[in-house]
Amino acid sequence: MTSTVPPLRVAVAGLGFGRKVIVPALRATASTTVTALWHPDPPKVTAAAQGEEVQGFSDFSALLEDDRVDGVVIATPPMVRAELARQAMAAGKPVLLEKPVALSAAEARQLRIQALQGELICGVDFEYRAVPLFQQLADLVQQGGIGQPWLVKLDWLMSSRADPGRPWSWYARRDQGGGVVGALGVHAFDLLTWLFGPVASVQARLSTAVTSRPDPTSGWLRNCDAEDVALIQLTFARGGVAQVSLSSVARHGRGMWLEIYGSDGQVVLGSSNQKDYVHGFTMQVARRGGSLEPQMEESAYGFARTWSDGRVAPVARLLDWWATAVGEGRPMIPGLAEGLASQMVADAVRKASEAGMAVEMT
Repeated sequence: MTSTVPPLRVAVAGLGFGRKVIVPALRATASTTVTALWHPDPPKVTAAAQGEEVQGFSDFSALLEDDRVDGVVIATPPMVRAELARQAMAAGKPVLLEKPVALSAAEARQLRIQALQGELICGVDFEYRAVPLFQQLADLVQQGGIGQPWLVKLDWLMSSRADPGRPWSWYARRDQGGGVVGALGVHAFDLLTWLFGPVASVQARLSTAVTSRPDPTSGWLRNCDAEDVALIQLTFARGGVAQVSLSSVARHGRGMWLEIYGSDGQVVLGSSNQKDYVHGFTMQVARRGGSLEPQMEESAYGFARTWSDGRVAPVARLLDWWATAVGEGRPMIPGLAEGLASQMVADAVRKASEAGMAVEMT
């Protein structure tokens, strides 16, 4: 039966991931439609808006006042994300945030308090919760299919910044939310806490392999202080440990691979495809005493449609969850509670690396 509820009219802040992935995902979802774009550069947003045939705004306050905007997706760089979310929620707009939701757990906590006080729905774009094989894995773990998880290994080894000639950007600055912990780590921490529960303690070593990059305007080398390699150990409150290796400078890196060793079985899930959330992932499972066997994706978890850019399908699924939560007036998962939990682990990782010792989560 076709829904009679009108689609949520959504503005997108940010023209990078926002235009490449969020806009087509909004258009692919019956529960949402895109009505506006925002970017602080007037010529850039005007050109983008004309290309997408929507309204363009360089004044965020004006966008929030427009009666054609029901909600806002914020897909900007991290340093302005929380402030834009504060403004949108102050205007009574539900929000969906890219990750990390803020630059610190303290900032993320304030966003959550604001959302709770305003009774506003704020979702977080943790895409892996919407990827079929990861949903299948979550059910397997929850149903005790591998018993008690004793050891988890997550290798996420990417080569996107292995070229020292890649131009300097905000990504090179830790104080602007750059670095592999914000880019990959917060996804990893959310994925692991979703599967195995809260983190009790953290140990970490962060390092920067490429310490300077050419300025895109002058060509002069500029300092990079954001980490591009992270070696992390997490201990879970329910038992078991995770070894997490993250890198954005791993030439010929193996991509993302998750290995779970439990009391009753083993799982290996991963993909060497460095540009796609969906295409390329495989899962193998071994029961106690058996060998690893490939697992087919079950139809209950699959997408009705995928795109050449596999990121669109899981983002569209999350956008539908968000729009449905807004329509029903209930919290969304993943939301700011999950965004805060992930950011707390990220903060503990940095603290543990600086202190050279384990940090207990409180």
